[in-house]
Parts: sequence; structure tokens; C-alpha cells
Amino acid sequence: MSADSMSAAMSPPAATAAIVVAAGRGARFGGEIPKQYRLLGRRTVLAETLARLGAVPGIGRIVTVIHPDDAARYAEAARLSGVAPERLAATPGAATRQASVAAGLAALAEAGFDAEGIVLIHDAARPLLSELVILRAILAARDAGAAMPVLRVPDTLAVLDAGGALAGHHDRGAARLVQTPQAFRFGLIRAAHARAAAGGRDDFTDDAGLAAAFGHPVVAFAGDPDLMKITEEADLARAARLLARPADETRSGIGYDVHAFTAGDHVMLGGVRIAHGRALSGHSDADPVLHALTDALLGTIGDGDIGQHFPPSDPRWRGADSRLFLADAARRVAEAGGQIVAVDCTIVCEAPKIGPHRAAMQAAIGAVLGLAAARVGVKATTSERLGFTGRGEGIAAIAIANVGF
Repeated sequence: MSADSMSAAMSPPAATAAIVVAAGRGARFGGEIPKQYRLLGRRTVLAETLARLGAVPGIGRIVTVIHPDDAARYAEAARLSGVAPERLAATPGAATRQASVAAGLAALAEAGFDAEGIVLIHDAARPLLSELVILRAILAARDAGAAMPVLRVPDTLAVLDAGGALAGHHDRGAARLVQTPQAFRFGLIRAAHARAAAGGRDDFTDDAGLAAAFGHPVVAFAGDPDLMKITEEADLARAARLLARPADETRSGIGYDVHAFTAGDHVMLGGVRIAHGRALSGHSDADPVLHALTDALLGTIGDGDIGQHFPPSDPRWRGADSRLFLADAARRVAEAGGQIVAVDCTIVCEAPKIGPHRAAMQAAIGAVLGLAAARVGVKATTSERLGFTGRGEGIAAIAIANVGF
């Protein structure tokens, strides 16, 4: 992603909603209780899914598409999720997944959801949904209009004939496993569903395929191996083990950055523009908080530092938004198999005052890293008029990142 496209992706977000598809009966799973209402740890599969989506404050509304017979089960799942009731709604589903999604889209439209907003469409039976995947989905859809999470296929793909004998092989290099949540501009996916219905097409098994069939390019972003779909009893047991599993390893990285003052009228700190009598000098936007956080994340995977990946001698990064650097470090951590647990930073300066901007910084950093505000520490201190920060010559930042593997 270029610096320009990342900057666009980081602009103030449009409204975001989610549709959870939970109307199925789970014939392959079996049993009297549909799989989305089976217990997974201390709450049901659907309750876990709702809780994961509800943990992202930017998702303002979550519409669950349910079977008409499941109203009481849904109500209990909603209660167990811990999500505020005003953020939740339910609507009856239909005989096919495609028709059920269309019902969820109609419910959002009836509630006045913005056509330019982002809607996540997610299977209730994928409960192990991480904040990082949710934020990747939102950012990808804001940039491209339609996006889906995918995994590479590690095994050889065989093609069998009608008798079950080997007939050939499929190129796994171009193949991907598709997951949810799939994310779209609301107006785009609603129009695609309308065209499918008008054309008598009711055979789509996912919304990315439906969008692509009606001319909308769908970009792919990195999914999560733990984001499995519960299809059989063994899958539920595996999901329970993953849910209870502590991180096999936790690594911590430390970052430090400093920038000197120069002439200007604002500073960038933690992704937030703050009016000030001077600016900070640097090749990019000179945000010491995001630079320190970037180095802290790179430290957890032994992948050099910010200057190695974004050298100040490269004109491409002149004036660049430092959120680009932080997002790149988060991507590298994810590709190395890590999941960011929490970050913390301390800003050392005499001025400006940090307190009034702390919440905005937490939100900006959390949006890039896929973390709730409670997992983003932002603190400030002075150096009691000592040293270069005490003399008002610049601002320093110290950061630490904790990552589970």
C-alpha cells in the first residue's frame, strides 16, 4: 500500500456496522441445538462472536440474522456477549445464506445506515475473531470498496474424477482459503445483492463472490489460521482449546525516538495533529510516538528498525504519515505469527499538554493496530527542566509492545 493510499485509509472513518449470519440449522454438525448456540467455554458460539465484534468501538451496530425459531436463544447469546443492547439488533433470516445476508442488509437500510459506510458480513460459526482481522477488514474496504480475508493453501490440491481417482492437480500458488468477515461499502454490496435477486441468482455461497460476479473488484487481506469455521463436533472442541490456550510465548520490544523542534504551527504525536508554537523536525511527519511504537513492534520479531525499512534518504517517505510505518510493522508481526496484545508509550516533553489528547491518541493507535483503547497506554512526563527536553529543544518518546506467539 502506498503512502497516499494509507493516508486515505486513515482518514476519519465512515460509519461501520456488522451483519452476523446465524440463521442456519447446521445439518453437518448435527444435534438438536444449532451449532451457533452450543457452548464454547463459558458462553455460546454466537455470544463469543458478538463479543468479539462488540469489543471494537467503531462498530456502531451489529445485526444478527437468526432463524425465526431462535429468538429466545439469540436473546440469551446477546446477554452473554456483554455488548450494549442498543448496539445489537436481530432480524429473521431465509432459506439460503445469500437471502439471509440480503435480509440483514435490508434491516440496516431500514435503520438509515449510510450507503458510504462499511458493513462487515461474518459467519456466526467463526467465533475466534481477532481485533486485528476486524480492523484489517475495515481499512481494506474503506480503501477498495470490497475485501475478504484469505489464507494461503499449504498443501497440494488434487482434482478427482467422478470415480474418486486422481485426475490432476490445481495450482495452489493462486489458490486461497476464504474466510469472513468480508467487508464492503454498504451501497456497493446492497446493489450487488439486488442485481443477483433481479437476475434470479441465488447460488452464491459468500458475498465476495457475489460482488465479483457483478463487476466489483474484491481485494484480499491476511486472514487468521485460528479464525476457523465450526462445521463438525471436532471443530467445536478445537475452538474450545484455542480459546483456552494461553500464548505459547510472549515477547516484548522497546522503542525510543526523539525529534528536535523547528519552525511550524503543530506537532504530530500518536497520530494526532496538535496545535503548537513549533513543529518537530523530521523526514516524515516526525511523530516520535509512532516511530517509537514501530521500533518496539519490530523488536519483537528481530526485524531491524524503522530506518531500515523506511530510510530517511528515500524521497518517498518525505512528509509521510507515520501511521504507514506503524501499520507496516503490525503487518510484519502478523506475518511472523504474532498477535499484538498491548502497547504502551511515554511522551517526554515540557509542552504541549498531552492529557487533553490522550483519548484521541489511543483511538488513532488502536485503529492501526486493531486494539481497544484499554490496550493502548499513552502517558506523559516532563524532565523537570533537565536535558534537551527540559530546555524545550525537542520531544522524546519511549514505547513497549507485548506480542503473543
